[in-house]
Amino acid sequence: MSHLRTFVLLIAPGLFLAIPGLRAQETPTVPNIVMILSDDQAWTDYGLMGHPDIKTPHLDRLASRSAVFRRGYTPVPLCRPSLLSMITGKYPHQHGVTGNDPKPDRSLSDAQYGVLREQLISRIDPQATLPKLLAAKSYVSMQSGKWWEGNYSRGGFTHGMTRGFPQKGGRHGDDGLEIGRKGMQPVFDFIQHATEEKKPFFVWYAPMLPHTPHTPPERLLAKYQQPGRPEALAKYYAMCEFFDETCGDLLDHLDEHKLTNNTIVVYVTDNGWIQATPEMKLGPDWNHGFAPRSKQTVYEGGIRTPIMISWPGQIVPGDHSKLASTLDVFPTLLAATGLDVPVGLPGVNLLPLLKDKTPLDRTFLCGESFSHDIIDMDQHEATLQYRWCIEGKWKLILSYDSPPDRYAFVYSVNERTPQLFDLEADPHEKQNLASSHPERVQKLAGYLQNTWSISKKPVGL
Repeated sequence: MSHLRTFVLLIAPGLFLAIPGLRAQETPTVPNIVMILSDDQAWTDYGLMGHPDIKTPHLDRLASRSAVFRRGYTPVPLCRPSLLSMITGKYPHQHGVTGNDPKPDRSLSDAQYGVLREQLISRIDPQATLPKLLAAKSYVSMQSGKWWEGNYSRGGFTHGMTRGFPQKGGRHGDDGLEIGRKGMQPVFDFIQHATEEKKPFFVWYAPMLPHTPHTPPERLLAKYQQPGRPEALAKYYAMCEFFDETCGDLLDHLDEHKLTNNTIVVYVTDNGWIQATPEMKLGPDWNHGFAPRSKQTVYEGGIRTPIMISWPGQIVPGDHSKLASTLDVFPTLLAATGLDVPVGLPGVNLLPLLKDKTPLDRTFLCGESFSHDIIDMDQHEATLQYRWCIEGKWKLILSYDSPPDRYAFVYSVNERTPQLFDLEADPHEKQNLASSHPERVQKLAGYLQNTWSISKKPVGL
């Protein structure tokens, strides 16, 4: 379905508009790449994941032709560090952006606070991002949607929509945030441009969907409104389908222009979301739209995501029971394009598994969580809240004392002692088994310390 409006897309050094009659050109020697990034969506909230009400027919279709990791995870449950981890292949403590913003200080002027923001943005400048590395294979690349790191060019994109801070709305996307909500034309124009130039392309499609504000089309909202269902929940459900429609527009465009067979499509979400509703009785101090144990927490509702990778003729579609991380996308895409994978990355190249069923060399999967606001950009432990580690069915969460920030309530509702869960028997993490399996706690905690050694001690261990 197309419900589009035409945009002008910024393309350095000039501008271009749609040209009628686009046809697929000569096939590049390397695959095109499209990354679709959902924003604030629970791992359960898809048809392909068995949700009883939310309809996602287009992502279900993508799943049918993809390798699907139903036990996929993001290493951090907050959008800015999560997105930067995907485009650099590094943990937040490695790339240096652990939260969304510098800590607000009322004594600072707007200009002084802007200096802090620029210092944070500058962390991307030395990073070997995916677009920068793909340039070695003559890729052109486009940023659309959520983007926190200033102008799109600082991430290595050749084209983009976000001009960046200090533009109005430049904190995390400015014009880029219109993609999806107001149509897909900028992405279609870029694909046309790349095809006509006979260049392989990389599309970063990170719309602020189904992220708040939950303002779905009335036709979709009406579909989900029913007696007994809170209006906030109906709006969120409708936003999930609205996002799915935009994904369908993008996938249909690739099909219509005969680009699908030479395009890798990757799907992930940045972090989870469970819609808060009045029936949850969260109290007057709970002033955000998400429920406990979702966004900004390291429970499954905050970090779990389906991960899908489609590459017709190269990757065999089907479900994979192995653990996967959004950190794996970076080395996998580099390998698919014939580029060398930098040494020492925490992610794993999934291609041998996906193409030849070569067993994945992974026993543990780990991640971390920090405060929303960064107190000290050079001392990551200052705002460390949680670290987690999964081995098979077992998941350990360790808590760390850090100064509260404006989102301290998110952390105060969660246990601050070691938590161990059997995810097979208890996927929603209701029963803490740490006291009955101390040896398992020590094993997983030891692996975390060996992977990223810190001086800070976890609470209660």
